[in-house]
Amino acid sequence: MRGRANFADALAPRPVPGAVERDDAFMRQCEQRLVELRGMEPLYGVDLRSVLERHRFGRRALLQWAAGITAALMLPPMFNDKVAEAAELTGRIPVIWLEGQDCAGCTEAFLRASAPTVSELILQTLALQYHETIMASAGFQSEAALASATKQYKGKYVLVVEGAVPAGANGGYCTVGAAGQTFIDKVRELSSSAVAVIAVGNCATYGGIPAAHPNPTGALQVSDVVKGVPVINIPACPMNPDNLVGTLVHYTLTGQWPALDSLLRPTWAFGTLIHNNCPRRAHFDAGEYVNSWGDQAAQDNFCLYKMGCKGPMTYNNCPAIGYNDNTSWPIRAGHGCIGCSQPNFWDELAFERPLSGQARAPGLFNLGVESSVDKIGAGLLAVAGVGIAVHAIATGVSRLEARRQTGEPSEEVPAVAPTAAPAPGEASGDDL
Repeated sequence: MRGRANFADALAPRPVPGAVERDDAFMRQCEQRLVELRGMEPLYGVDLRSVLERHRFGRRALLQWAAGITAALMLPPMFNDKVAEAAELTGRIPVIWLEGQDCAGCTEAFLRASAPTVSELILQTLALQYHETIMASAGFQSEAALASATKQYKGKYVLVVEGAVPAGANGGYCTVGAAGQTFIDKVRELSSSAVAVIAVGNCATYGGIPAAHPNPTGALQVSDVVKGVPVINIPACPMNPDNLVGTLVHYTLTGQWPALDSLLRPTWAFGTLIHNNCPRRAHFDAGEYVNSWGDQAAQDNFCLYKMGCKGPMTYNNCPAIGYNDNTSWPIRAGHGCIGCSQPNFWDELAFERPLSGQARAPGLFNLGVESSVDKIGAGLLAVAGVGIAVHAIATGVSRLEARRQTGEPSEEVPAVAPTAAPAPGEASGDDL
């Protein structure tokens, strides 16, 4: 018994020195921030709790949602109630929303749900001072409202930009408002007096489809245009409302923006490869792949890598939160990830073939896996490519050993997608 007790003690997690004190200090900081916000009136007099109740979301549902956001933000469970309160106080943060070169997909993502989620309802009850798609006013009346809000909340409002920013023809490819101001000038003007700019969707964060080759309008990403204020990127096509709401709740709760990666994405949402948490990962490790749409492997939910899944080089939290209240997401629905939260996804990732079909990965024993990761994934060659090569080698060795022990003849079966020469008209790896 003594030995067992000592063994259990050895396995028990040890408290991190100073962690409790840091959590307590952070809790006091958050409480002070919420006290300040509680002293403000909702800018539109909208009470989120009443909106949730109208849609049959009680307090329990809000707390359940808050627990998920708390975990996603990597906060201790003791912050659940504070996150729920911060969600209710987001109506104190003025927001101006611009749409440029886009399809309005990010707006539609939270406006057109038949059974809206808590995140979508929060976005619908934001203190939106201006949003062309949903505001009642139009023309010079809407421009007057925008000018008034910009002046009243100077240095306090959050500017959300949806869509790419075309710079070609002196910005003439996209003009907004009755005065016909170019979108690029509008973004520059409004961002200069914003507390921060949040770019939502791949078009805003990286240029998206408008910036795809040959990019005739000279479409730019928002961070190329905005200077002097923080820019937070919430990519994907469309962006997931949970990721935008989580970022806004973090700001509401703390008065600070979350930590960002090198591509200005919140690390709490975009800090992990989809591949690492993919529900089909075990099949990848076992070398079990879908080889054609509708085959038995597809029916058995095998790995979609050979069908062009770009999960091994895409950073997003889709496996954890999904879309439409985690109803589904591409891989769960049976289609591979197309890398829509990565730069240049339309040109370099959005096709139904693995990157290994374009060129061989240098230094990986000519296995032809993730050949363009070094160009696309900002160092993912070491993270994803080597990992895939190791899996391929391990799988091949285990199969050969199993055949040797059973006396079966050896058969060359690659564990990953074989390298194929580009078909006529397809780009080679050197063309990327």
